[in-house]
Amino acid sequence: MEHLGLGLQLMIVGMLTVFTILLIVIWGGKLLITAVNKLAPEEELKPVKKQSPTPIQDIDATTMAVLEQVVSKITGGKGSVKSVKKV
Repeated sequence: MEHLGLGLQLMIVGMLTVFTILLIVIWGGKLLITAVNKLAPEEELKPVKKQSPTPIQDIDATTMAVLEQVVSKITGGKGSVKSVKKV
């Protein structure tokens, strides 16, 4: 019975130690995040202008034929090419 009491005491001390260390890590992380956000705020990004899709007429006939065949094959003949743009 003596060993059981010692085991429970060691378990409680160990769990409290782990809990305390985890709390310190969480608080340290929050403190670090707050400090970094104050010292180096996030830069505002400029909006990027959207490019209009390239009209189908700018693509040569061979490339357009290949694209139409691929789309037809993948969609089972139900799809079509409306616009083509370089990504």
